Amino acid sequence: MWRFDQTPYSAALVSKSVVYDGHPILFVTHDDDDHGWQFLDGADPPSDVVVVEMCLPVEMDPTLLDLADLAPGWCAWRDSIDVPWTREPLREEIAFEHPE
Repeated sequence: MWRFDQTPYSAALVSKSVVYDGHPILFVTHDDDDHGWQFLDGADPPSDVVVVEMCLPVEMDPTLLDLADLAPGWCAWRDSIDVPWTREPLREEIAFEHPE
């Protein structure tokens, strides 16, 4: 069952390394301005991104469904796919960085 505030076919930004190289998604943002979603590999500096349908990263990593209720203006991260997500309000300075 789809739980995100955007349709499965809405555009989302995803790190190219996730889509093309199978890297895990470690950093997610739910943008406050347009309610868009970003599913990133957590690299610093940030990796290049590609625009895909929202359903693609969710199909690749079903644990993203746990973040469907992430409020706009918030982010979530994890150090590996084996640990739970941590959430906090998104600060502009960490929009494309893994928080410390």
